[in-house]
Amino acid sequence: MGGFSGGSIILIIIVALFLFGPNKLPEMGKAAGNTLREFRNATKGMANDQTEEKKENKQDQS
Repeated sequence: MGGFSGGSIILIIIVALFLFGPNKLPEMGKAAGNTLREFRNATKGMANDQTEEKKENKQDQS
């Protein structure tokens, strides 16, 4: 159990074309890409904040 095979991915794409139509799919892909980009930027920001807090705590303890 795990990943998708090539045939499964092709089947999913064909079903998505039938459900949403070829005009709507690029818009949905763009929206998904923007969402992933925003999520990645937010998680990077959180990681940077945690790193800065650790550095400040070490400096305070010194």
